Amino acid sequence: MTIEKSFLQSAIKRLAYYKDLGDKTFAQLTDADFHYQPNEASNSIAIIIQHTAGNMLSRWTDFLTSDGEKEWRNRDTEFEEQHLSKKQLIDLWEKGWQCLLDALNALAEDDLLKTIYIRSESLLVVDAVNRQLAHYPYHVGQIIYVAKTITNNNWQNLSIAKGNSSQFNNQMNTKK
Repeated sequence: MTIEKSFLQSAIKRLAYYKDLGDKTFAQLTDADFHYQPNEASNSIAIIIQHTAGNMLSRWTDFLTSDGEKEWRNRDTEFEEQHLSKKQLIDLWEKGWQCLLDALNALAEDDLLKTIYIRSESLLVVDAVNRQLAHYPYHVGQIIYVAKTITNNNWQNLSIAKGNSSQFNNQMNTKK
């Protein structure tokens, strides 16, 4: 397998993992939880979803052939409360992720060194993918942090729970 193919598969796998973390977080929340805003300077989960989905749809629609900042995108509106229901927010989340994953799955190895544009800035495809590998997990982490604040002691851990690292490591070593 080529390094290019490995990179694409790894990027898709890592991004799918972060989508899954978001999905598992949303399952723990009520409709109202999506709109909880910790303070005026912070975004609610709803706003983070609106922004992330807006970014994904803009960046990954016609990824190789048009600027990643589409004329139809209104980024500022993404940061305004739209009063969407939990279902509408999850549908928007899914639409963004589907656009991203479809675009990544359509890339060929030789596409990685092509030049694309975001806000008229030229980037190699590999750099654009790396850029989003940093951007989307950043926002998923924000979503999880706000959700943990809301759910407090009812939070269902998504990874290794505090104090369970040794137990987890032993389980992994047993699987070898």
